[in-house]
Amino acid sequence: MTDNANASSSSHVSPSSAGQDAAEQDATAEKVRPSVALFVTCLVDLFRPSVGFAAIDLLQQAGCRVAVPGAQTCCGQPAWNSGDVATTAAMAKSVIAAFEPYDYVVVPSGSCAGMIRRHYPQALRKDSRWEARAHALGERTYELTAFLVDVMDMKSVDPVDYQGRIAYHDSCSGLRELGVKAQPRQLLESVAGAELVDLPGAETCCGFGGTFCVKYPGISGDMVTEKANAITGTGADTVLAGDLGCLMNIAGKLNRDGSMVQVRHVAEVLAGAVGEAPPIGRAVGDRAGTRAGGR
Repeated sequence: MTDNANASSSSHVSPSSAGQDAAEQDATAEKVRPSVALFVTCLVDLFRPSVGFAAIDLLQQAGCRVAVPGAQTCCGQPAWNSGDVATTAAMAKSVIAAFEPYDYVVVPSGSCAGMIRRHYPQALRKDSRWEARAHALGERTYELTAFLVDVMDMKSVDPVDYQGRIAYHDSCSGLRELGVKAQPRQLLESVAGAELVDLPGAETCCGFGGTFCVKYPGISGDMVTEKANAITGTGADTVLAGDLGCLMNIAGKLNRDGSMVQVRHVAEVLAGAVGEAPPIGRAVGDRAGTRAGGR
């Protein structure tokens, strides 16, 4: 009886202590989850916020704590591409200071992620202290699908349905600067109903290229014409990519041609968020041909 009593006494857990233990366990688990700062990008913020919300959903699915630093601005890519190193450096310092406190920086755009990862150290190479900080942040900066697959080891997304034939365009910066190729396709394989079709010239530039389309509109127009023809030739009803600049360029051409091919950011399909916004380039309420699914 005594032993039992002692045993009972020694093993007794009061409601308050149990609650404290649970709170400590929750706090420990919270610390284990990586903190991710989402770099939204200008185009997503101004033209397609649904991509940003879809990215947050996917990061949370992967077990991340997600923050959206309010101090973020443009990554500085237009200035960098125009040869304005001083402005680029000033913007880079602002971004670095805002995103340094987090474990990772994730971007739903290969070009902006490439800007932070590859070009910030170049823009700040005359200031060794800032150059080192740029390198440190760049090593923790990823394009969205690359982060989910390569860092978080995500094999599939939460159950989601998208009934459609999908052509995938590989954006230049994501492919050539960051090696993003297999990751979005791997995740799309887990989307019920999605049929990936081969897109001839998938790795060929669409002609956007940031300021390239402004400097060389004739060449840019010819390039997007070739891209649109290739997409239409596949018989796909949807084209996806990971960069909104490319997608807006392609959507504009397809719409001018009267094509019904839908254009979306890959994050919207992976997160089952296609019902949140019409296809890119379509007016609100214009969902003609939409094959939107959802969880």
